[in-house]
Amino acid sequence: MTINRRQFLATSATTAAGAALPAGLKGDDPPAAPAAPAVHVKRRTTLRVLGTHVTLQEQIRRRAEADLGIRLIFEPGGSAAVLHRASTNPQSFDLYEQWTDSIRVLWQAGTIQPIDTERIRYWDEINPLTKTGQLTPTANVGAGDAPHTILYAQHDDSLSCHPTPQLSYLPYVHNVDSFGYNAAVVPRGEAYKTESWAWLLDRQWAGKVAVINAPTIGLFDLAMAVAAKGLMEFENIGNLTRSELDELFAILIDYRRRGHFRGVWSSVPQSVDWMGRGETVIESMFSPAVFDLRSRDVNCVYASPREGYRGWHGVICMSSQVDGAVKDAAYDYMNWWLSGWPGAYIARQGYYICNPERSRGEMSADEWDYWYLGKPARRALPGTSGHTVVDAGAIRDGGSYEQRFSNIAVWNSVMDSYEYSLARWNEFVSS
Repeated sequence: MTINRRQFLATSATTAAGAALPAGLKGDDPPAAPAAPAVHVKRRTTLRVLGTHVTLQEQIRRRAEADLGIRLIFEPGGSAAVLHRASTNPQSFDLYEQWTDSIRVLWQAGTIQPIDTERIRYWDEINPLTKTGQLTPTANVGAGDAPHTILYAQHDDSLSCHPTPQLSYLPYVHNVDSFGYNAAVVPRGEAYKTESWAWLLDRQWAGKVAVINAPTIGLFDLAMAVAAKGLMEFENIGNLTRSELDELFAILIDYRRRGHFRGVWSSVPQSVDWMGRGETVIESMFSPAVFDLRSRDVNCVYASPREGYRGWHGVICMSSQVDGAVKDAAYDYMNWWLSGWPGAYIARQGYYICNPERSRGEMSADEWDYWYLGKPARRALPGTSGHTVVDAGAIRDGGSYEQRFSNIAVWNSVMDSYEYSLARWNEFVSS
């Protein structure tokens, strides 16, 4: 899609400092006493990062502060709330961390500025998923806002897949999402063959189903469920028309009013609590929730739907108001994210980084083989908390990095009918 913008923002600033020359002594002046040494206290640059709990974690903040010598203020919040703030108040943040489905909104609002690839230290290491849409030549690109289609800022103020020296966002964390199910209740399926989005609408799980409360995410989970169930077809599932939305929500609201859904969750802990307490047996889920539930002895399986995954790609965006020393710190922080340790840290939550080879040295061979290559774990593996999240012998649901990202059905997206979809989604939630 071509994204137009009211104003192309490419701010820059230069600063200069003058030094006063020391005054000369007069011949009849007494020698001056030696001056006391000046004490200069260098103030740390403060960087305000707005985003979600996915990446704005305390352990990450502490490590980045120690490595970079800056002060970081993390302000995590709900997806809709932080997007609204970022799109209306660029003075309130310096960097913004969320997902590609926020880019079109922010770019059109003019609240983010382009990022120069020349200042991204590891730009050449970023793999082809973000730059071309495919990790391998045979991989399915996926419908909707595939990350590469909105990556590069063009001279006509649009965003596209055509390379330029300026980016709308820095690519970093990413993953594929599906649904989780309690295999102690829901019979375990076979990855890519029998597991299906249609399970979300299976009547035998009525009252025990939940979805994420996000119209740019949960809507696609349910659209794929409706399509997989054979209840309707879509011309382009990544960009639904108003009439398709009307038909889709007529189906979903009927399910909702008949008590099929336990509810819609707004945070990962809520999704974990519902399944952990037995209130749900199948639901939209993010990777950390799956491993959290397993650490609580819940036999949670992260499905590999035969229809394909819903993909998401993390973004770091720079406020249109950032300049000077804060802008320098912003680039330092972005480069830090690609420097190795952060990618290894988030791998232990089931996430990927866009230049994985640099993080490989920060992971054990056993971790790399399990998380990226899809091989059986040779030993129990810890998560970010240090507790075991992978038992010896386990194989990652969906297999390797390449296999999982070769099966994308749709990306989290902001459709042309976005405003209308918001109204219909709110109607569904409140029905």
